[in-house]
Amino acid sequence: MSNAYSKDLERWMPRLIAVWRASRGRTEGPEGRLTPQEVKEVAAGVKQLSLGLTRERQLAGARYMDDPRLLGAYLLFYWPVSYAQARQVLGELPSRPRHVLDLGSGPGPVAFAAMDAGGGEVTAADRSKAALTLARALATEAGEALATREWDPMKKGTELPEGQYDLITLGHVVNELYGATDEALKPRAALLESVLGKVKRGGSVLVLEPALRETSRNLLKVRDLLVERGYAVRAPCMYRGACPALVKETDWCHAERAWPMPRVVEELAKAAGLHKEALKMSYLVLAPKGESWPEPPPGRLFRIVSESLEGKGRQRYIGCGPEGRVGLAMQDKHRTEQNERFFHLQRGDVIAVTQTEAKGDGIAMGEGSEVRMVAQAGRGVPPPPREPDASATPPKA
Repeated sequence: MSNAYSKDLERWMPRLIAVWRASRGRTEGPEGRLTPQEVKEVAAGVKQLSLGLTRERQLAGARYMDDPRLLGAYLLFYWPVSYAQARQVLGELPSRPRHVLDLGSGPGPVAFAAMDAGGGEVTAADRSKAALTLARALATEAGEALATREWDPMKKGTELPEGQYDLITLGHVVNELYGATDEALKPRAALLESVLGKVKRGGSVLVLEPALRETSRNLLKVRDLLVERGYAVRAPCMYRGACPALVKETDWCHAERAWPMPRVVEELAKAAGLHKEALKMSYLVLAPKGESWPEPPPGRLFRIVSESLEGKGRQRYIGCGPEGRVGLAMQDKHRTEQNERFFHLQRGDVIAVTQTEAKGDGIAMGEGSEVRMVAQAGRGVPPPPREPDASATPPKA
């Protein structure tokens, strides 16, 4: 997470605490910090949310944000995490959005992330009146304008908010809809199709999901249904066919980013017995119907989709690019100035490689290989260079 993003999040932390205290009828407390008793109180709710959403999953789809204790725990712990995740992925959008709709917004972490990323007019929509009340309180605390709407995708007859948008976001929403079996995949894809129909040309739909194996694989299955129906993926995929991460049941695909954890989040994580050293999430940035896949720049490209798989005498990663998902490896003895970058890659980086050979179940690089950084994790892949306009008038001598 860049310094600019982390500074933005640090400015939100005192606001979150102030709004939480106000919602609990409290008027006193140290600014920007929780008391030990408050940490203990909130951590109990954080632990219950973690168990219910990431382990036992019994809270997935439940109206947990209508519980003041769980909503408060979400506000002080998961809100900063979701905000940071969204700021990372919003860096991959092809253009800055002006009109933004955040569906399933809760108290608005993704909505405010979009606002801080340049969104001019942002609407937060959720089924929880309590969560929307906190979102409005945060907007007031920050001196920002935020529109809110009630929206319940599980309620028959509920329509999407009116209007057309440059960006529509769904942060940790889709995985909680329509049940926990494969029967949920088609209605989830149908929902995203209807959402994509509300996006302006050149706009995007951003879907953020947990990095669990189950939720990540289900997102990829929904991705494949949409790709079959002619939709294009702006990020992170460069492979245009059925997702190769679904071939093996043990594989899945998620992003991981380093971040400077806010002190309050660190204290709550420790008290709840959780580990949040890195941001982990699965995501898709989808284009509306009729738009083509982004054209990548020249070269043999791969996005790094694994952690470092360093072994004895060699470096290895899993890469996924226009040609599919493959292992990428290089022996230490072949390290040169031209390929040094390979030994310091992060999950999410996009690289271009030269002079490779097929070896085993992947690709090997040698002393003559060049490894070039195309886009660091959290940055959009640049388009190919524009061809010079042959009809343009040449400059005068």
